[in-house]
Amino acid sequence: MSQKIKIFLGISYLLILCIFLYFIFSLIEITRLNDFSYYKELQFNLENYIGKNIVINLMFFFIFSIIWVSLLGFGSPLLIISGILFGKWLGTLISAVSISLGALILYSIADFFFRDFVKKVFEERFSKYIHLFKKNEFYYFFAYRFVGGLGVPFGIQNILPVLFNMGKLNYLFSSFLGLIPSFFIFNTIGSGLNEFIKYEESFSFVAFIMSKQIYLPISFFVILMILAGLIRKKIFNLK
Repeated sequence: MSQKIKIFLGISYLLILCIFLYFIFSLIEITRLNDFSYYKELQFNLENYIGKNIVINLMFFFIFSIIWVSLLGFGSPLLIISGILFGKWLGTLISAVSISLGALILYSIADFFFRDFVKKVFEERFSKYIHLFKKNEFYYFFAYRFVGGLGVPFGIQNILPVLFNMGKLNYLFSSFLGLIPSFFIFNTIGSGLNEFIKYEESFSFVAFIMSKQIYLPISFFVILMILAGLIRKKIFNLK
């Protein structure tokens, strides 16, 4: 049964990825990628389309994000896209909720079907952290999410709580709260990129970096990384 589930998840992931890439590339004119006016056209069309169908597009993004993350999809592109499509505030909310739910589904699948496999692969590597999570799973998993998962790829982060049998509600809410700061920064960058394309007439990398829509979230990101590093050193730097 577990082998069939693995095949199903693998095929589903590849199918969704292919559909997503086909949809994206069918909308993009490859020959115009070096033309800044083309991005202005895309921005204008996207803004009009999203504005006219905001609820439907929110639902589509919400469902897609849940499925994508539950199939081990990476999260960062979704955050930039949600910022571009929905702005920093609504984008942060919809991405944080949908990605947290997708992560919960992935964790539940891994816990039910692949518990022995996850323990075999990851238990020894993360053994020094397991006792921390068992002491207070909500607090330490919140901190784990906040510091970026100690450099562990996002898909693997989502299944590691199998090692200490974390409660589903604690998993959901500690993920949601711990991910919000970094999600807000990425959504702000996406929103800033959208605003830059909207109001500028030509692309300049220096102008792009120095625009407040970009340098402010990047500055916040640096501050967040410093803070995360301090938390990581205090909590997770075990001998």
